[in-house]
Amino acid sequence: MDQQKIGNFMKTLRKEHNLTQEELADKMLVSRRTVSRWETGNNMPDIEVLIEIADLYDIDLRELLNGERKQDTMKPEIKETAIMAADYTNENHETIRKTYHVMFIIAAITGLISLVLEFIELNGPIFDFLRGLGAGITFGMVLVGAFYTSKNSPKISKWKRNLFA
Repeated sequence: MDQQKIGNFMKTLRKEHNLTQEELADKMLVSRRTVSRWETGNNMPDIEVLIEIADLYDIDLRELLNGERKQDTMKPEIKETAIMAADYTNENHETIRKTYHVMFIIAAITGLISLVLEFIELNGPIFDFLRGLGAGITFGMVLVGAFYTSKNSPKISKWKRNLFA
């Protein structure tokens, strides 16, 4: 896929429909800056957004992905498959988000326990272990959160899949 070509095509379509970047952003529930990034080819919308854009401009999804108009139209089965893929992606992202949410709550609780044990100054090997465990879990979750929210997250996921494949 040529992101620059797709971006230029999206810009042309937007202008043909007399929309500003701000108006398109409002329709797609994104920022104007995001629309600008799409049109310059710096970023691409998610598949579900691409489907919405194709519907908005009344064009075939393949046309949008090719960055040019075609004479034939998308078969309903192909569109249905693309929508199913988008739904699967959304469900997968939601599952991952919920998992990380629970992990961050656990990290916050263990961090608080660690702090409480530090301030009430209980001594002994068990309390030292619990303080260290709480601090370690909290620090580990901060690292996981940093990696998960970074731009390198897809690369890390790909590396992980290849490692355990």
